[in-house]
Amino acid sequence: MELMVRNARLLNRNGLYRVAVRDGKIASIQEETPDSIAEGDEAFATGRCEEQIHAEGLLLLPPYVESHIHLDAVLTAGEPRWNESGTLFEGIQIWSERKPYLTEEDVRQRALRALQGLAGQGVLHVRTHVDICDPQLTALKSLLALKNEVRSWVNVQIVAFPQMGICSYPKGAELLEESLKLGADAVGAIPHYEFTREDGIQSLHILFELAQKYDRLIDVHCDEIDDEHSRFVEMLAALAYRTGLKGRVTASHTTAMHSYSNAYVSKLMNLLQLSEINFVANPLVNTHLQGRFDPYPKRRGMTRIKELLEAGLNVSLGTDCIMDPWYPLGSGNMLHAANMALHVGHMTGNREIPLGVQMVTEGGARSLDIMEGYGIEEGRPANFIIVDGQDPWELMRRMPVTRYVVYRGKLIASTNPAETSLYVGRSGDPQSHPIGYL
Repeated sequence: MELMVRNARLLNRNGLYRVAVRDGKIASIQEETPDSIAEGDEAFATGRCEEQIHAEGLLLLPPYVESHIHLDAVLTAGEPRWNESGTLFEGIQIWSERKPYLTEEDVRQRALRALQGLAGQGVLHVRTHVDICDPQLTALKSLLALKNEVRSWVNVQIVAFPQMGICSYPKGAELLEESLKLGADAVGAIPHYEFTREDGIQSLHILFELAQKYDRLIDVHCDEIDDEHSRFVEMLAALAYRTGLKGRVTASHTTAMHSYSNAYVSKLMNLLQLSEINFVANPLVNTHLQGRFDPYPKRRGMTRIKELLEAGLNVSLGTDCIMDPWYPLGSGNMLHAANMALHVGHMTGNREIPLGVQMVTEGGARSLDIMEGYGIEEGRPANFIIVDGQDPWELMRRMPVTRYVVYRGKLIASTNPAETSLYVGRSGDPQSHPIGYL
């Protein structure tokens, strides 16, 4: 055995478990007993097990999934200037000013740093959108090369994203098709940003034609605006249903849904259920960008996560940005995104809190269409994390660090949690002793 994890907790199971890894896959999952503990000690002592991790009763999970990020733009905040209005539109303008200075090495260095930070936090599957409104396709070429470079420790999916539109940008459709020929995994669009509603609808038809021609996934920046009249999600869902692509289609953002009337949403939900499309919300950035033009009260601007989940639709989360023209903060921590989603979505019921973890694990895997090789089951790839908590409620409340990260059976990262010492005793006398988390 390459690796054995001892005394780990698993989701929806009582007791502690031992997970054995062989040939990069999960070979066995067994409940810990006195006999199994002795057997594990003997295996390690005799060299039949190369490495052990003592989980100490902590939670072992499949890895976090980053469903939506822009690696081509990470770590460019303030270049060439800051987004003082905090709006999506100023962010797009600033990015257009930064884009002429892109080089493949510039993109590679920043994206690699971000991927290293993500992997260290337990994010082992990443879907990145890359702006292809560039005749040279500089960022796309850089990220395609980087994807191959890092494949031994993280799985990267690339969406060809026409930031300035398919119909509204010169040769937008041709650049999109060229991106797929070069190897992009998914095809994107931004219908609400096209010049006209008709251009937006046409962009979606082009999108589906290309996806079918090249057998690619679809992920659309859809209705990322506070305008209640922006309803491209209905056309996206209708095309997904009519073409049969269904679960291979993802609607990202859909923040206008926050502003739709309940009567329209009631009609829309029926179509969404028929279409079976995925949804990605980006709670940190959605709540940062949306509502900027509102007087008080201001809209939260996040899509209707709670209602989508209740309708049986798949929802996952992204961090979207890490220090770029749209968002000056961000660390890539998926638990931060999940915690924000629960708060903004009014999802703090006892049965709702664990959904925060579900949306950044299995929900993300469904959006990326990687469920076949995802999860903690015998025979599946040994990709998992051990977090410094014992259940989903603790993860959502404390947002603890990821202690161990394993990819394809190899330990690729570990983090020691902070320990606080209190220098005041019960009687008020100065003395040092460690204190636990609340």
